[in-house]
Amino acid sequence: MSDNTAINKDTKTPAAVAALVPPVDVIEDANGITLYADLPGVPKDKLSLHVEADTLTIEGEVSLDVAADVESTHAEVSLPRYRRVFSLSKELDSEKVAAEFSNGVLKLRIPKAEHAQPRRIEVRVE
Repeated sequence: MSDNTAINKDTKTPAAVAALVPPVDVIEDANGITLYADLPGVPKDKLSLHVEADTLTIEGEVSLDVAADVESTHAEVSLPRYRRVFSLSKELDSEKVAAEFSNGVLKLRIPKAEHAQPRRIEVRVE
């Protein structure tokens, strides 16, 4: 976990539950964007991704197994969930989002929409 991980108290959700805001790297290229989100301690079955209209929501619940006879004396992760919300540009094709999750890192690839793709215009000589 990064020192830049923040805490968000979202009052717009029905449960209004506090959550960690995971650090995310966003890389843009000519064909779209790639997001890398750090979600340590989140198993794949506790990860949730939603795209609704122009909003992308990433949520994950931390699942750390601790033996019953072990007591924690220090915890770096004080909240059991992550949540991050992004507004997506109209240039992105939210229908074609691809996701990979490995070793606590979520990789999302969102391509640009066809109308926003760079294209070459051929010049004819007459």
